[in-house]
Amino acid sequence: MVDRRSLLCGIAAVLAAPRAFAAPRAPLVLAAASLQESMNAAADAWARKGHARPVLSFAASSALARQVVAGAPADLFVSADEPWMDDVERRGLIVPGTRAPFLGNRLVLVAPRSDPRNVVLGPRSNLPALLGDGRLAMADPESVPAGKYGKAALEKFGIWPAVAPRVIRAENVRAALSFVERGAASFGIVYLTDAHASAKVRIAGTFPANSHPPIRYPLARLKTSTSPDAEPFRAFLLSREGKAIFTRFGFAPL
Repeated sequence: MVDRRSLLCGIAAVLAAPRAFAAPRAPLVLAAASLQESMNAAADAWARKGHARPVLSFAASSALARQVVAGAPADLFVSADEPWMDDVERRGLIVPGTRAPFLGNRLVLVAPRSDPRNVVLGPRSNLPALLGDGRLAMADPESVPAGKYGKAALEKFGIWPAVAPRVIRAENVRAALSFVERGAASFGIVYLTDAHASAKVRIAGTFPANSHPPIRYPLARLKTSTSPDAEPFRAFLLSREGKAIFTRFGFAPL
């Protein structure tokens, strides 16, 4: 006959088992919109290693930084520029020692695939003439990194006053890409990786690297982080294996 005490202990062990073997909560990652395909690929690779797949939230870096400041319960933040990460860090919202340079990118001008025109991107740019009455799509140049990079380049070329009235200000770089894909804009300023992600556009010109501030994506763990997988996933992203995933999508590891 089974001892009553032993039976009760056995039942308690069975009831506790699901908690004991439950997978840790997946980290929530706030990532710049331009990282959609590459970060999803990285999350899939992490899940194949037996981890809970990270939850990914994409938006303009400016919008994500504001979410962090507002107390969003996220684990990791990947910005498309240094200034928005600087703002979050100044507010004491990232775990000290976890901020790291992550990726680099290039800025390009795209046109609908059916448009064969190439654009000179420099001091003698033909963009205003080719644009004519058309529209130029770009992420908001006052706050979103891709837009700020683009405006800086057009100002350096001396053509910003000529094209500014024709600009469609999108909420993020993928929204700017979408305007060109749909034919609502003649040209768009996006990252090289965004252009590679779309079969509906072609690269009409590449911005010289010295025409705008360096494009750098920093990565950091947030103080609101509660997932035990957050730091391991951060380390995976920064590893040779992790960065190789982003290289496949056109990013330059830093």
